[in-house]
Amino acid sequence: MTTTDHLRRLGTISIGGVTHLRRELPPLAEGVCPTCRGAGFLVADVPYGHPRFGQLIPCSCKQADQQQRRQATLEQLSNIADFRDQTFATFDPDVPAVRKAFLRAHTFAQRPQGWLLLFGPCGVGKTHLAATAANQALDRNERVLFAVVPDLLDHLRSTFGPSSEVAYDGRFEQVRTVPLLILDDLGTESATAWAREKLYQIVNHRYNQELPTIITSNRAPDSLDPRVLSRMYQMAFGGEILRVAAEDYRRSAPQSRPA
Repeated sequence: MTTTDHLRRLGTISIGGVTHLRRELPPLAEGVCPTCRGAGFLVADVPYGHPRFGQLIPCSCKQADQQQRRQATLEQLSNIADFRDQTFATFDPDVPAVRKAFLRAHTFAQRPQGWLLLFGPCGVGKTHLAATAANQALDRNERVLFAVVPDLLDHLRSTFGPSSEVAYDGRFEQVRTVPLLILDDLGTESATAWAREKLYQIVNHRYNQELPTIITSNRAPDSLDPRVLSRMYQMAFGGEILRVAAEDYRRSAPQSRPA
């Protein structure tokens, strides 16, 4: 066997015109990426002198891990864990008086623009439709925040306490600026001057910035703060506040969970 044949059998690599022996690599442990061998990065395959020579590129396994982390963070921030299983497929659109709301929410969920406004008594599916639209946005890796209004205000109040781990300014800014905000059960909060002002500030900022928003309420629209109601009418997706006048799902179908 010639020296060339021996090198060919061992495996060689040419770098800069110089032939090097390939180093025999140990077998991979179970679960280790065979592409980067667990390093998480690869070196750009370009010649010396190329602008990307020596540049580290995330391996596909690293990108998948980053995507999973990003999705987990989005879900944690969304506050929608309790409604993550809500879909349009699990909603019955044939119940009288809800089909229009179903179709409107389905259209809004494809490309959120304006404000989807769902008003009606308890148990007619408002929260289900709102959560479904939020879930679809999450599945597209978009930032979403689902907030039950009384709980949101309680949380904002708690950030003023000395033991709070979250700064009020940071939390309030997140609510005002998140790309898709769901305000569930608007009108059930304590009617204090502080609560009215905070809600107005949130609504007004999103109105000025034209940020997609979903609002559900079991109150009559005219009972809300006139400043908030005025902005609702101007931003209403489909040009109207939808009034869902169906019967309570919970009485006719105990296994469902709409609100």
